[in-house]
Amino acid sequence: MDVAIPARPGRVAGVSMAGFRGRATTPVDLRVVPYPALTVFIDLGDGHFVDDADDARVPGSGVVGLDPGSVRAYGREIDLLQVRLSPPVAHAVLGGSPGSAGTVVALEEFWGRDVANIREHLHAAGSWDERFAIADTALGRRRAAGRPVDPEVAFAWRRIVHSGGQIRVEHLAAEIGWSRKRLWSRFRSQIGITPKRSAQLVRFDCAAHRLAGGHSAAAVSAAGGYADQSHFHRDALTFAGLTPTALAAAPWLAVDPLAWSSPQYATGT
Repeated sequence: MDVAIPARPGRVAGVSMAGFRGRATTPVDLRVVPYPALTVFIDLGDGHFVDDADDARVPGSGVVGLDPGSVRAYGREIDLLQVRLSPPVAHAVLGGSPGSAGTVVALEEFWGRDVANIREHLHAAGSWDERFAIADTALGRRRAAGRPVDPEVAFAWRRIVHSGGQIRVEHLAAEIGWSRKRLWSRFRSQIGITPKRSAQLVRFDCAAHRLAGGHSAAAVSAAGGYADQSHFHRDALTFAGLTPTALAAAPWLAVDPLAWSSPQYATGT
């Protein structure tokens, strides 16, 4: 599969994009693994996403939440623009969040008729650079018109990311000056998942990439603040459906250094 990335940063901080193109000899069937960013996909091939929990199928264009649970991707003719949005930015760009586990939502539910126009322009584009420019313009326009998250929520997200997911919610609430209950409620309503789940997700993502980088499960567990290796093992099964050994060789982790050379979920607030 060919992977394309923009030659320069876009106009909206906290947004990263990558293009994927190729033809699989057999249909692709991949579980969507949670990542600390919301993912917008605009498919120009024959791909679609399915939530195994309720058989919901989203072809063409959609948004995958922070904790996709049982969402799987299918397709043979791969021609896909994928956009990762920092959660605080996603709130403004999308006008909300898909929410909790097992969530894949048609992009039309957020962008309405604009989606058809964007897909038409992307189809007609002669290069990935043109496609990235089209998407960047659309994202910038929506970001400027959107409603930002509370500054305290944006701060909480940054602290969770900068700590590698190793910060306690009560400490976070104290830093902000909110009660734990208020932080929990406001954060969940604007980001889509709770502060605790966000911390678990960020910690898992850091650990998974360390593991793929050749570090042992024991070293990864210790660096990630896990109680022990069995704790990390449980998180790997929960988030990716894989043991740490299988996770180290996961194909999505092999693609990450090409498509997403630096994490974007920490910025853009």
